[in-house]
Parts: sequence; structure tokens; C-alpha cells
Amino acid sequence: MSAAWWSVVAGVVGGVLLLWLALIVALWIGRPDELRVRDALLLLPDLVRLLRRLAADPTLPRGVRVRLWLLLAYLAMPFDLVPDFIPVIGYADDAVIVAFALRSVARRAGSEALDRHWPGSPDGLSAIRRLARIP
Repeated sequence: MSAAWWSVVAGVVGGVLLLWLALIVALWIGRPDELRVRDALLLLPDLVRLLRRLAADPTLPRGVRVRLWLLLAYLAMPFDLVPDFIPVIGYADDAVIVAFALRSVARRAGSEALDRHWPGSPDGLSAIRRLARIP
């Protein structure tokens, strides 16, 4: 009986570790090429304001706003999916997840929403567009 229990626990733990490794590989492959992650992190205050403004915009579809609130909640969490002690992608996971979310929002809501709510400089918006690969 206990041997079957341990094999189930080992299978679940192994499956979670395998999914976690797959996530790390996906983040590594999807990392932004043209923009350094360090540069993207310098834009963080403007980016958080942009996300907050987009999430509060009643003209955007509800699904977009829900995704943005979930993203803001993820950014506010004290822990990450990929720990920060892992070189390069430890800090890059937030930037990559934000880039994917912004790309999704821009496709659904239109890039005009980004233009309308961006609180920073035009250069900063250009960097965000490159990070999210938004034309």
C-alpha cells in the first residue's frame, strides 16, 4: 500500500518538475532579442502604470482586463515561477511574461489602447513595442 502511495507522489513531483523545466525552456526561447532585459526592467514604473490604466479601461473587453489584473497580481507576488538565482532567465521571466501579455492585449484591444494609456516617453513606448513585438 505505501509503495503505491510513494509512486503516485513521485509521479506528481516528477510531472511538476518536468512542467517547470518546460516553462524555463519556453521562457528562454521566447526571450526578447532586440531589447535587453535590463533595459526593459528600467521601464517597469511606466509599464506598471500602463497595465493599471489598461486594466481599468471599461472600453476594453472584459477578458483583456481580467488578463491584465492577473498579470498585475503575478507581478505583485513575492515569488516568481523561475527563481531569481537562475542566471539570466531568473530575472527575465517577468519581462517575458509581461511581453506575452502585452502582445495578447494589443492583438485583442488594438495597439491604439497602448498609445492612449502609455504614461512615459515615446522612446519608452517604442521599447515596450519592441519587447512585445508589436508593430
